[in-house]
Amino acid sequence: MTVTDDPPVVRDTAPPLPPTSVPQKRKRRRNPATWVRGGGLSNLVFLAPMLVVFTVFSWSPIVQSVVMSFQKTNLVQPATWVGLDNFERVLSDPILGTAILNTLYFALLALIFGFPIPLFLAVLMSEVKRGKGLYSALAYMPVVIPPVVAVLLWKVFYDASPNGVFNTVLGWVGIPPQPWLQSAATAMPSLVIEATWAAAGGSIIIYLAALISVPPELYDAAEVDGAGIWRKVWHVTVPQLRGVLFIMLILQIIATSQVFLEPYLFTGGGPNNATLTILLLIYRYAFQNSLGGDYGEATALSLMLAIFLGLMSWAYFKLTERWSTN
Repeated sequence: MTVTDDPPVVRDTAPPLPPTSVPQKRKRRRNPATWVRGGGLSNLVFLAPMLVVFTVFSWSPIVQSVVMSFQKTNLVQPATWVGLDNFERVLSDPILGTAILNTLYFALLALIFGFPIPLFLAVLMSEVKRGKGLYSALAYMPVVIPPVVAVLLWKVFYDASPNGVFNTVLGWVGIPPQPWLQSAATAMPSLVIEATWAAAGGSIIIYLAALISVPPELYDAAEVDGAGIWRKVWHVTVPQLRGVLFIMLILQIIATSQVFLEPYLFTGGGPNNATLTILLLIYRYAFQNSLGGDYGEATALSLMLAIFLGLMSWAYFKLTERWSTN
């Protein structure tokens, strides 16, 4: 037997090469010359008109209002610096508490009636197979009507006599005539009804646009499980629209806190200050006589309202950040 020796295995005992380092891109230092070559100057030229308009018509009035809140002026006589006296007079005004409570009452009624109704109508319209465009146009029609015209028209409808439009309709079903704007108990709900009718169209269009983004597979799965329309709305629609609902809620709270047109044109704050709101009180401070009122007190109350709404919005987004994105 012949034994053949296998050739020896040669092992590479050389040390491994160090990993090649990827060359890092050298950061270019930014200077005015590179900023201009990068198109910064042309961008600034295009933005300049918008910045000027925004500064003149937005920031300039805000700064002037802040300064005016520390002055006593009616824009006719020379202004005098009074410091925090305007804030002290506003906070000590006994009518301020009434205006705050009325504003909160209006906001609460508007949230109870004005927040779920547009969502309910949007869901019903999304289920319609034919004429969806017509229904959307009819829902948006109140938004197209000028607000002053709408309020004056509803003021005619709110005639408290038995021959009034709404009282006549109520008489058909055996309900006695209502005082509407003439009573302190029914004046604020009457304002909320008109405000809900006027603003619901915009919310309906937003909800309809949001409903398009809901995957139809979720509704199909819910139908397979035997869910009806209300269970589909609660378990599918509402969770999918959670972010939109939270944004619409804070926008409605801010809008109702600044209600002015309805109480001013309907009742002027009456009867017996039952519909006096914060913005209407600001209007009284500024225009309480023919020579002009105290614009310092008016801007002081406006500044306090703006600070309150800003802090409330910040707290709202902080508290709902996890819920709205979960």
